Amino acid sequence: MAGVAFVVFVSLLGLSAVRAEDPYLFFTWNVTYGTISPLGVPQQAILINGQFPGPNINSTTNNNVVVNVFNNLDEPFLLTWNGIQQRKNSWQDGMPGTNCPIPPGTNYTYHFQVKDQIGSFFYFPSIGMHRAAGGFGGLRINSRLLIPVPFDDPADDYTVLIGDWYTKSHKALAGILDAGRSIGNPAGILMNGSPGKNAAAMESGKTYRYRICNVGLKLSLNFRIQNHLMKLVEMDGSHTVQNDYESLDVHVGQCFSVLVTANQEPKDYYMVASTRFTKYMLTATGIVRYAGSNVPPSTELPAGPVGWAWSLNQWRSLRWNLTASAARPNPQGSYHYGGINITRTIKLASSVGLVDGKRRFALNGVSHVETQTPLKLAEYYGIADKVFKYDSISDEPPAASAAITAAPNVLNATFRDYIEIILENPERSIQSYHLDGYSFFAVGMGHGTWTPASRKTYNLLDAVSRHTIQVYPRSWSAIMLTFDNAGMWSLRSELWERHYLGQQLYISVLSPARSLRDEYSIPDNTLLCGDVTTLPKPPPYV
Repeated sequence: MAGVAFVVFVSLLGLSAVRAEDPYLFFTWNVTYGTISPLGVPQQAILINGQFPGPNINSTTNNNVVVNVFNNLDEPFLLTWNGIQQRKNSWQDGMPGTNCPIPPGTNYTYHFQVKDQIGSFFYFPSIGMHRAAGGFGGLRINSRLLIPVPFDDPADDYTVLIGDWYTKSHKALAGILDAGRSIGNPAGILMNGSPGKNAAAMESGKTYRYRICNVGLKLSLNFRIQNHLMKLVEMDGSHTVQNDYESLDVHVGQCFSVLVTANQEPKDYYMVASTRFTKYMLTATGIVRYAGSNVPPSTELPAGPVGWAWSLNQWRSLRWNLTASAARPNPQGSYHYGGINITRTIKLASSVGLVDGKRRFALNGVSHVETQTPLKLAEYYGIADKVFKYDSISDEPPAASAAITAAPNVLNATFRDYIEIILENPERSIQSYHLDGYSFFAVGMGHGTWTPASRKTYNLLDAVSRHTIQVYPRSWSAIMLTFDNAGMWSLRSELWERHYLGQQLYISVLSPARSLRDEYSIPDNTLLCGDVTTLPKPPPYV
């Protein structure tokens, strides 16, 4: 039964990576091309079990998720799990720097544990411009029954995947970028794969959970529901202080959970997702239908907010819920991040320029180039020096006029160091960054250039612990985290044109102990490629 999850308990003979009492979810996914026309133009899409978007993974904290992916495309394929921390297990991260792609006509089984996490996430294809063709879907992690949740169980739970959409194929978009041109503006906005046909059902007096994720390529979107307030309860895997919002800005790669109470006249209402910070307006709608309603929604859509200041002020209103119980390596409310000494500050500035006459994006002057041998495998097999150089960038950005270099971009981070990262955006458009393997504290944002004095503005008490953060134009964002998860981790622009053209890097976090306490050994089913194909397998960690 492809695509159906089965929960079973497995005796773990020889599987030291997981605990025997944690349930398993098994999925079989067939990845194929298919023709869809969400904006009225037939186009090739990537489907999972014939679905666009792909199946929703409904898991619970500490579940073991096993996904057997059959690649029926004519090109290599990989999936990554946006926001899943893969504790001690970057082998399952599914980025080109950690995994060999799944060759056409073959399969690969992901096996990971959603360890100490709750919340709303999504998965997507990580190679090339595949993300522009679909292959994405929702991934939720429910709290275990014994863990109190800071709100009553909703009557139902809806995943709403919003994002910009292009009508050109992913291969055509990649060709445009390879030629040094921009892919330009998207053709429209989709909500769960459609610009305007999705429906969610509500009964009067009941409260519902909506998990809204921006799975697009480029644009920040504002989400709102006609005549209804949204109570924010979770974002990017952390419970939040429960403020009410008329609308929410959702930047690329981010997920928000809201509670909506059916307390209006029983009829139909529009859900709306519309573009932000653009000179043009694109909109997608869905229907919220009260039980028994035959009254169509008002054609007057609620207006979205205007300008940057509104969005920045909304970000400042987002707070971590310090009284909520939640599964995490450091329990909420007990992790006083503001009192930890910073051991290193890394300032990363984006730039755009030409390399060999073609457009590239960079971080601190280096535009990342993918390698034939994944960085993690090269490191594990002891041939890193043949594949990449560590610390090809410094912790300070070069002069703005510095030329861009195209090369693998890998930073070394000392295991368990507490590091401050400043993301600087000198450009005129918004940016969005994601870090695999971790949640970080988004402690500050400001206009202009960051200075040490900017720390005086930090929220050192209840900044939300999350994995994706926006950086407004000609502004900076500051994040802090302890690099306590050994592995090779992607820090990337979530704006996929920028990502494809090099605005990304990897952070190598090595445990000096080379011990199972800190990192799992390479799985037996790991795909090998590039320079490690014929090398002897290193001894396992102990």
